[in-house]
Amino acid sequence: MVANKFVVDLNKPLVCQVGHLGEDYEEWVHQPIMGKEGPRFFHSDLLEVFTRTAWYVIPIVWVPIASWFIYNSFRLGLPVPHLPLFVVLGIFVWTLAEYLLHRFLFHVQTTSYWANTLHYLLHGCHHKHPMDSLRLVFPPVAAALIALPIWSSVKLVCPPSIAPAVFGGILLGYVMYDCTHYYLHHGQPKSDVPKNLKKYHLNHHYRIQSLGFGITSPFWDKVFGTVPPPSKVDAKRR
Repeated sequence: MVANKFVVDLNKPLVCQVGHLGEDYEEWVHQPIMGKEGPRFFHSDLLEVFTRTAWYVIPIVWVPIASWFIYNSFRLGLPVPHLPLFVVLGIFVWTLAEYLLHRFLFHVQTTSYWANTLHYLLHGCHHKHPMDSLRLVFPPVAAALIALPIWSSVKLVCPPSIAPAVFGGILLGYVMYDCTHYYLHHGQPKSDVPKNLKKYHLNHHYRIQSLGFGITSPFWDKVFGTVPPPSKVDAKRR
């Protein structure tokens, strides 16, 4: 793969290379490689292990943690009939966080060495190798780094007995997001709703990367006006 000023060698670990692309990184990272074989990130075998996560690790790790938070709301005195309401509120809050993170953090434009490198680790690798199944969901350590400031924000705006239930809902929303994201790339949906959602997301990857940020739903794209226009084929069908 050739950029204007730097040649990326795909046969060598990529993380130490992508930063050198400078302003060409944005174009390079959105030219996907469709092979299912994932690239090597680091020379170190130990670091390499931490870059790969199977999809089922996400519910195994985060569902018990979410359940523990929800239980804490009950322990702190939140009535049982109110628990589902605040859990659902947390899931709804996650859908907004999902959109905002994807739009403003995962798709921030970078040009410096370290910014390119961090972006590649965060999200760029997924756009470059969208079918790499072991680098599609977030490693738990990386997800925890994002979860901590979200938990701090929830504690600021919610009473002590409600905050854990809302945050537990946010974590459940995250689990649904990451598992849905995996399915949209590797599943073969049969019914219309998942088929349309898969088409919507793949459109974000392969046609217009600057629009269509919703994964579990296009709801917030509709709210904020970032729904991609129909393709020529879809327009003709209409």
